[in-house]
Amino acid sequence: MPTPASPDVQRYRGAVIGAGGTARQSHLPALRTVAGVRARIDIVAVVDSAADVPAVDGIPLLSDREQLAGVGPLDFIDICTPTDSHLDLTLWGLERGYHVVCEKPVALTRAEADRIAAAARAHGRVVMPCHQYRFNPGWVKVKEWLREGAIGRWHLAELAVHRQAADPGRAAAGTPWRGTSAAGRGGVLLDHGTHLIYQLLDVAGPPAAVSAWTGRLRHRAYEVEDTAWLHFEYPERLVTMFFTWAARQRENRIRFVGEHGAIEWVGGELRLEREGALERHDFSAELDKAAYHRWFACLFESFIASLDRADPVRAAAPYLDDIRRVAVVVEHAYQAANTGCRVAIPDHA
Repeated sequence: MPTPASPDVQRYRGAVIGAGGTARQSHLPALRTVAGVRARIDIVAVVDSAADVPAVDGIPLLSDREQLAGVGPLDFIDICTPTDSHLDLTLWGLERGYHVVCEKPVALTRAEADRIAAAARAHGRVVMPCHQYRFNPGWVKVKEWLREGAIGRWHLAELAVHRQAADPGRAAAGTPWRGTSAAGRGGVLLDHGTHLIYQLLDVAGPPAAVSAWTGRLRHRAYEVEDTAWLHFEYPERLVTMFFTWAARQRENRIRFVGEHGAIEWVGGELRLEREGALERHDFSAELDKAAYHRWFACLFESFIASLDRADPVRAAAPYLDDIRRVAVVVEHAYQAANTGCRVAIPDHA
């Protein structure tokens, strides 16, 4: 039977677009150092137009995406650029016959998601969103408990992300690109909210309605919200989300309350309380950015498995659905925040 190192197993050639913090801290370490991924993928170029971008050891650095035509056959691009470029780069890559891995959010609206899906199907290519939090071992354990009914039917969930500021990316001074409306296209709701939204959709499906508030509480130089609150309605369930770049310290909180107990993840400790008994797990190491490349390795392994399939259009369908489902919720959440009104999310929106 062929193994990942066997000459009978195809290796895929890829290029990373964007050489900022996300690429260097997470994508490239996963692609270059994790054995199962490294055995199947060759990164043949990094593309970044910035004048002062540091080189990446052992990989040619290109200043323009069109230069990729000169590096030989290319199977995929991995987009690690600011949000405003995601749609353009994804469509550009698909038009040239490349599969695409793209940082979140891939699409902000249903219309954008539909354009990507149409292009992916027309060119028979895979588009995978970087929804890597699905592979966080702590979250995997939460999903396992919920799936097994460890707390019975749950009816209340609270999810929160506290940060002191937006991630600065490669630039250490000035307003980070995530704080600008041009590059970020939205603030903390879009940046951290995307992750929590797809995590919620995985365990609860699409909500019936959303109410929202966004605003700037601390970072007056930002052009986008530094704090957001979301309220999702389900039949006999309620979910609240809170994200802020205006906190005193970095913190993540997750809590599910059910008829027989509760699941809580606070300060790195994951706890399951049911019928008077308490089970604890230490996942604090998974909250450090040094762990993120392991989640990305799992994501790239899924991407490789999709490319290995004979029918890439069929393999891509779940990813395209994933992109659109998140875009639907994001679009309606911003509508609710902008209008100050509860907004229904129609079935099959």
